[in-house]
Amino acid sequence: MPILTKDEAQTLLKKVLDLSKADECQVSIGGGQTGNIRWAINAVSTSASINSTELAIASTFGKKQGISTINEYDDASLLKAMRRYEELARLAPENPEYMPMLPPQTYAQPAQCFFEATAGVTNAQRADWTKQSLDIARAGNITAAGYLENSAGFSAMMNSHGLFAYHTATDINYSLTLRTSDGTGSGYTSGSYNDAGLLDMTKAASTAAWKATNSAKAQAIEPGKYTVILEPAAGIVLLENLYGALDARSADEGRSFLSLPGGKTRLGEQLVDPQVSIWSDPWNPQIPSRNYTGEGLPLNKTMWIEKGVVKNLFYSRYWAEKKGVQPLPAGDSFFMSGGRQTLEDLIKGTEKGVLVTHLWYIREVDPQTLLYTGLTRDGTFYIENGKIKFPIKNFRFNESPIIMLNNLEALGYPERTISGESGTTALIPPMKIRDFTFSSLSDAV
Repeated sequence: MPILTKDEAQTLLKKVLDLSKADECQVSIGGGQTGNIRWAINAVSTSASINSTELAIASTFGKKQGISTINEYDDASLLKAMRRYEELARLAPENPEYMPMLPPQTYAQPAQCFFEATAGVTNAQRADWTKQSLDIARAGNITAAGYLENSAGFSAMMNSHGLFAYHTATDINYSLTLRTSDGTGSGYTSGSYNDAGLLDMTKAASTAAWKATNSAKAQAIEPGKYTVILEPAAGIVLLENLYGALDARSADEGRSFLSLPGGKTRLGEQLVDPQVSIWSDPWNPQIPSRNYTGEGLPLNKTMWIEKGVVKNLFYSRYWAEKKGVQPLPAGDSFFMSGGRQTLEDLIKGTEKGVLVTHLWYIREVDPQTLLYTGLTRDGTFYIENGKIKFPIKNFRFNESPIIMLNNLEALGYPERTISGESGTTALIPPMKIRDFTFSSLSDAV
């Protein structure tokens, strides 16, 4: 099934809803076309193109709900699925936190998320981008491994109260690792764009190649607290955990770093450095996104942290009703304020410090302080007198993004980046931070 137009999606969803005998029913469909290519040891290993769709039915009787999916759309299959899911709904236990489905909503026109240049990417184009990275690798006598995927898709939902929402989007994303022949140097780069015209694989591969070549035969320095410059690809894996933890319910119930005794929270409190503002915005053309949630709530531009002050928290519909406030959903991506310096400017202004290009294997240590641990990798460098002096062995770190954002010395110009942990996209700056805690050395490259 190709990408459905708005009218085609609306017609199909209404057809399915007309089969429902439940008190409430919601039907959603999504899918599209994806293509990918994977390479390793300087050669392509796999390539694929996939077309797929999936329809989900949520049937509800009172507070009992059954949910399942189907990818067959003939009349007999749809009717059989609807009756089966209604049977499951009647057998399900009641959900004490179930919220009635929403009535029709008003959605503002979203920013452009669908680009023909991305939807029309061919096997030959993917092969050419791969070749660009391999040409850089072979010229430097290093080894490349990577993955690139482009997609064009749609999503739509309708419920028995008349709500309907529809969205289309394209995306192209890649990750690329280059290693020296002796295995002692490694460089990494990644990216994600709605518009394939923004992808510059030669530039990306050249950056990773420089990191690989210059990180070889790293020297060990003692663990401790250092002034650190985090590139955006490194910083996002900590910032996304801060963003994801801005949840009202966990704060109200005492399970969060935002909790205070007596059921109070830090909402309205100066939490981090005044240089920091964090917000979500589905209409920002640099990272456009869907303008509604899976329940159909409209998404709007929302300031979560403004000049260091916690301005808003996420409220689910259930928790918002319990607290007598309006629901406030999180956005699909986030943005952070920055400065006007480049990464190179931040390095030039550093007397002694460490440049971190990539963090991985992030794990939570303490939710009450938002403390996380993880490892540096793929190029870690010692800075002295404004210059990169030599590569250093990787570290395990123990750090909280709250402490980190209270130890800011400078912010660079924000760049679009993608998390290697979750796939979240964000527009964030490189960050210069004092007293970043490295707890031990790691022999990993």
